[in-house]
Amino acid sequence: FQFFWLSLNVWLFGKTFLLYNQGLQYYYLHQMLGLGLCVSRASASVLNLNCCLVLLPMCRVLLAFLRGSQKVASKKTRRLLDKSKTFHVTCGITICIFSVLHVAAHLVNALNFSENYNEEFVTLNAANYRGEDPRKLLFTTVPGLTGVIMVLVLFLMCTASTYAIRVSNYDIFWYTHNLFFVFYMLLMLHVSGGVLKYQTNLEEHPPGCFNPNKTLRQNLTVPKAFEELFPDYTTEPFPEDLPVPEPFVQNSFMRLCSKEPKFQSHFPETWFWISGPLCLYCVERLYRYIRSNKPVTITSVISHPSNVLEVRMMKDDFEARPGQYVILHCPRVSALESHPFTLTMCPTDTKATFGVHLKVVGDWTERFRDLLLLHSNQDTEILPIFQQRRYPKLYVDGPFGSPFEESLNYEVSLCVAGGIGVTPFASVLNTLLDGWKCYKLRRLYFIWVCRDIESFRWFADLLCMLHNKLWQENRPDYINIQLYLSQTDGIQKIIGEKYQALNSRLLIGRPRWKLLFDDIAKCNRRKTIGVFCCGPNKISKILHKLSNSSNSYGTRFEYNKESFS
Repeated sequence: FQFFWLSLNVWLFGKTFLLYNQGLQYYYLHQMLGLGLCVSRASASVLNLNCCLVLLPMCRVLLAFLRGSQKVASKKTRRLLDKSKTFHVTCGITICIFSVLHVAAHLVNALNFSENYNEEFVTLNAANYRGEDPRKLLFTTVPGLTGVIMVLVLFLMCTASTYAIRVSNYDIFWYTHNLFFVFYMLLMLHVSGGVLKYQTNLEEHPPGCFNPNKTLRQNLTVPKAFEELFPDYTTEPFPEDLPVPEPFVQNSFMRLCSKEPKFQSHFPETWFWISGPLCLYCVERLYRYIRSNKPVTITSVISHPSNVLEVRMMKDDFEARPGQYVILHCPRVSALESHPFTLTMCPTDTKATFGVHLKVVGDWTERFRDLLLLHSNQDTEILPIFQQRRYPKLYVDGPFGSPFEESLNYEVSLCVAGGIGVTPFASVLNTLLDGWKCYKLRRLYFIWVCRDIESFRWFADLLCMLHNKLWQENRPDYINIQLYLSQTDGIQKIIGEKYQALNSRLLIGRPRWKLLFDDIAKCNRRKTIGVFCCGPNKISKILHKLSNSSNSYGTRFEYNKESFS
C-alpha cells in the first residue's frame, strides 16, 4: 500500500511538473526561474493532497461510526478502515519527502529571483533589485519566514515520530505531534504571500510575441510581406531603399502586439485542500471534549502480577462493542497527555461496568498507578462507594473502533496475543461468556504467548469460566485454547486447582506457526478464517505472511492487526 501511494504521488508530481513546464501562462516566470518553478509547484500539489488526507485517519469518531454503520456492509470495506494508521504514516512520510524537494526548489528560486532580476517585468520579480541577498527573501517575507518555521516544526514532528523515541519517551512524541495545529496555521499564511505569479492576458499578449516600444512604432513600419499576417499593426510601407530587418525574415511566425503582459498571483488553493479536513477534525475534537467532559466513577482497582493494573469504572450512557478501545485522561497525572487502552470488559444490558488492563511501563502509567493505589505493594484495592473521592478524576474518551470488532463476524476466528496484547480479546471472551449464540462465530482458536507464568493469571479466571460454560452447554469444541510459555527453566503450572483446565493447555516454547495454520486450514476446508493479532511485530509479520500464502485445502485467511490511531 505504501508503494502504491508513493507511486501515485510521483505520478501527480510528474503531471504538475509538465503543466508548469509547458504552460504558456508561466512562460515569463519559467524564463526567470527555470526548473525551480516546476519542481516547487509540482511538489506543492503533492503536499496539498497529503496535508488534506493526513488528518482524516485521525478522525476517530468518524471511523468508529463508519465501522459500526450498516451502510458499510462489506467486510472488505470495513477492513480498509483498519489501515487508517498505516495511511496516516504513509501520508506523513510523503509530506517529508516532497517537503525536501519543495524547500530545495525554493532555495534555487530565491537565488534566481536575485540573479535574473528583470526590469521589464517588475511585478513578476520577488526581489527588489538585481543581486539582492536571497536570505532577505527567506527571512523578511511572509512566505519565506513561515516556510522556515514550518521546516523546523516538521523536523521536530518527524524525528519525534521514530520508533526509538516513541518507545523511550512517549511524552516527546505526543507533545511534538500536537504541533500540527501550528503547522497548519503557518501553512495558511505561507500560501497567502503570492510570490509566484502567472500571466492573465494571453490573448492580448501571447508569450514570446514582439512588443515594439513607442519609439520603434513611431520610426518604423511593418514591411509589405507582413501586412496580411498582421493588418492591425501595419500603417505604412517600408521605404524602398530600407532593407527588411533580419528578425522579420527569420521569424515569420512572430506576432506583434501593443499590450504589456499582466501578472497575477494564484488564489491560495491550499485553503481549499486543508480547510475541510481541518474543520472536520476540529469539530470532532470539540465533540469528543464535550462527550468526555464528565469524569467516570471508578468502582475498583486491582493490581495483577507482572505490573499490570486493572481499572473498572462506570459512566452514564456509555456503550461499547467488544474489541473497541478508549482514551484515558487523568489531569493529576498530566494536564494534556492521554493514552489509548483496549476495553477488556464492555457494559451489557445486565451490568454497566466496563474496564481496562494497563501495563505499567513509562512515567504516565507509573504516576497513574501510584494515584490509584493507596500503597504500591497492595495487591487489591476495592473501595466502597462512599470512599470514591480517594480516586483521582479520570476522563474517558471513546469508545473507538478497532479490527477486533470483526472477530465475532467470522464463522471461524484465530486470535493470537502476545503478553499484554491479550487485552482486545478479553472483551471478546467476556462477551462470549454472556452468550455466544447471537453471533456468527462458531469456532475460536485462541493462542496466547507469554514470557512468564504469572502473566496468564491476568485472565485465567475468565478463560476457566468460559471453558466450563461451554462444557456445560455441550460445546467444548467452540473454543480451542493454547497457552505458550516462551521463557522458562522447567515445567511450570498456573497455581491453583481451579486452573487445572488451563494447565493441560499450557505448552513450553513458541508456537510452530506453519503447522498451526496447516492444521486450522485442514479442519476448516474452503472457509474464510479471520486472523487477529495483537503482539510483537515479529509475530505479526509471520502471521501476515502465512495468511497471504496459499494452501491445498481451499482455506482463506484474512489478516487483521491491532493498531491505535
